[in-house]
Amino acid sequence: MTELNAAPRVLIRTEGALGRLTLNRPEAINALDVGMVRSIAEALESWRDDTDVQIVLIDGEGERGMCAGGDVRGLHAQIVAGRADETAEFFRAEYALNAMIAEYPKPLVTIADGITMGGGVGLSGHAAIRIVTERSKLAMPETRIGFTPDVGGTWLLGRAPGRFGEYFGLTGSTMNAADAVFLGFADHIVPSERLDALREALAYRADPTGPSEIVLLFDETPEPSALPASREWIDEAFSADSVAEIVARLRAHGAADADATADLLEGLAPTALAVTLDAVREARALPGLRAALEGEYRRVMWFVTQHPDLVEGIRAQLIDKDRNPRWDPATIDDLPADAGAGAREYVPEHPLF
Repeated sequence: MTELNAAPRVLIRTEGALGRLTLNRPEAINALDVGMVRSIAEALESWRDDTDVQIVLIDGEGERGMCAGGDVRGLHAQIVAGRADETAEFFRAEYALNAMIAEYPKPLVTIADGITMGGGVGLSGHAAIRIVTERSKLAMPETRIGFTPDVGGTWLLGRAPGRFGEYFGLTGSTMNAADAVFLGFADHIVPSERLDALREALAYRADPTGPSEIVLLFDETPEPSALPASREWIDEAFSADSVAEIVARLRAHGAADADATADLLEGLAPTALAVTLDAVREARALPGLRAALEGEYRRVMWFVTQHPDLVEGIRAQLIDKDRNPRWDPATIDDLPADAGAGAREYVPEHPLF
């Protein structure tokens, strides 16, 4: 066994008053497996009443990204082997961790440097103090593989300004640092070259300065997000009642960006788009993160156990890499009325909480 393979996938240690959790799988952009999820949850639980730990920090090893998401190849292997119970076990552990992060009684800081997508947003997006950098690339790209945003992503998307939640949920588009702050996925932008100094300040700060005040010392105001310039056509199109009507409105608008968005949607999994549209709108009206996670859990387990598009999407994108998925149904026009109903109403065998 090499030293790399023997290294723990989550580095757990304390530095001064800081409890540090670093995802340590940089060769896979720190993609999460169930062991990593459990390690983080156990550490957070052990520090909950530890008076020596006053602040907790979660970040990722390497410069490529904090976390590229869950181990999608492993998910594919479980589903095709008929091990849906293992898949449900992973999602239950991951969503419980997302809720724990949101409800943690001590200041919890996350650094979403570089690629932070899917499950990475679940770790970073619900913390008390959420930091991004000029290298940050955030996204909920699940529709690209015939799936739907989870890990509390619908909760964040549902609270984005206007109809940006529907736009980013359906398209899976990437946010830069300024976009993430504008959309409510992050709070502060700190240049990557200052992260080490920030970590040291959090660990060895002089009381009574709080972590928010410390982060502000390193915060750097970037160029504003370009998203508001697109809000008019995004709000107009993505407020439509169905995916088909969204595409029709994009085509009717005539702007190049709107047309390109319609092209993108027409290449994605129609069912995933319908389920995601339904999920974001449901989450917008829910009272809290846990309720949104329960809605997501119903939908993801429906894809795992009842619908072929998730397995097909992973196959086409990551296994065979032919980039030619055969969706069911094949086109947006073939979607039935209320195409999100089956996933919305699905009752998993095991409850989430």
